[in-house]
Amino acid sequence: MPAASAPSTLPVTIGEAARASGVSAKMVRHYESLGLLGDITRTDGGYRLYAPADVHTLRFIKRARDLGFSMAEIAELVSLWHDRQRASADVKRVAQAHLDDLKKRIAALQDMRSTLQNLLQCCHGDERPECPILDQLAGT
Repeated sequence: MPAASAPSTLPVTIGEAARASGVSAKMVRHYESLGLLGDITRTDGGYRLYAPADVHTLRFIKRARDLGFSMAEIAELVSLWHDRQRASADVKRVAQAHLDDLKKRIAALQDMRSTLQNLLQCCHGDERPECPILDQLAGT
């Protein structure tokens, strides 16, 4: 069995950074424009070169996006991640606020689902023009 290769310490192109991090090149440029990656090295020809730390940051951002964190929250988390003097309480505060928001959104979605289920049960779904779904939406 061949030995696992060590992570590269060489900079990579945007396409390679995108593949390695699981985000599109367009999103890599977007995250860079938001200042989430810091200064990116460019070749004499203007091509971006991403260091292994940049790819690691892109993976961090992707995982945070997968958990539904907003870009503002992600910016704060990236800043905290890079700050070795951070207090874990600051990280927990961001995560807790996000969880609280998710709980509210889930409750709102469950209310919507319940309302729609009730409306669907009240609708005959036949050839008649009367429709409790439309009546509810119209407020009548």
